[in-house]
Amino acid sequence: MRGVKVASAALGLIMGVLASAPANAWQRGPVDVLAVLPFASGSVEGLTVGTDGNIYVPTFGFNANGNALLFVISPDGNIVRKVTIANSSPHILGLAFNPRNGFLLVLDFGASRVLHVDPNSGASSVFMTLPGTFANSAGLNALTFDKNGNVYVSDSFNGAIWTTGPTGGVATAWKIDPLLGNGGSCGASGPCLTPPFGANGVEFNTAGTTLFVANTAFHQIIQIPVNSDGSAGTASIFITGINAPDGIAIDRNDNIWICANQEDEIVVIDKTGKVNAKLGDFRGIDQNGIASGFLFPASLAFSKDGSTLYVSNLTLYLPFAGVPNKAIDSAWTLQVKGGYTVSKLPAQIPPLNQNNQ
Repeated sequence: MRGVKVASAALGLIMGVLASAPANAWQRGPVDVLAVLPFASGSVEGLTVGTDGNIYVPTFGFNANGNALLFVISPDGNIVRKVTIANSSPHILGLAFNPRNGFLLVLDFGASRVLHVDPNSGASSVFMTLPGTFANSAGLNALTFDKNGNVYVSDSFNGAIWTTGPTGGVATAWKIDPLLGNGGSCGASGPCLTPPFGANGVEFNTAGTTLFVANTAFHQIIQIPVNSDGSAGTASIFITGINAPDGIAIDRNDNIWICANQEDEIVVIDKTGKVNAKLGDFRGIDQNGIASGFLFPASLAFSKDGSTLYVSNLTLYLPFAGVPNKAIDSAWTLQVKGGYTVSKLPAQIPPLNQNNQ
């Protein structure tokens, strides 16, 4: 009986400690479907918002052939138009409008080049190419601009940030660094990280003094200071521990909003690297074969007024990308049959939920 009393007392002590501990939890908030794009078109990875307030997403289809498509979606979810991106491969990643000259630049991952695309007709011309043999191993992934309209493009396979002026041309290496790499190949020459994409999402802070780069393979955000002459300073790890960070966006307060593609959530960190919010989650496949919530979220952008966040769901089954290992959500991606989604959610950082609800 004495043992029973001791055990009961210990259990009571544990329960008391748990009861007195704070019951904080992330308020994940709502995630709504903005638009459903046809399954046959292929999934979407890149996403940007134009000066017209519309959302622009190109297809990135391992299940598609021919030229990629560009969908233009209104803020209320209507598909305004669909155009074929001329002279493109099926595999388009990041895209953005240059705020200095209005060019819509589209990264043709499959052809290792940047295209200047007419958003109304889909006509394109080559905007940027890589020097020498770098194009043979490139993985052009995301892009951003400095205040002068210079273009910065991440290269996931060469561990590089490439740059060119507002009118394009042959790129020069702004930064090549092991911290931007992907850990090597899956063969005898090096380790294999999942997914094997190094430098990914790229954005400058509001002052333009630091470029932040998501390294998907190493689950890190890398920071690169900008020297007074515009050259790159020494790269260093800003923060780690995010499950496969993909696209990033920075708000007016220098909070970094990050697509954690294998965790199916948006992680928000402040300028010190402290996590302030975890938003959204995977919420199943409905009866029409369409994902609810996030499923391998890849790119994100704020609405013109900053009140809404738009997110593309790549819905990628990793082995389709030549990766031998599956992610925790890979099995779910194969159940999507009704179309691929672009999501929307309030661009707000909610307080911690004191009631754990």
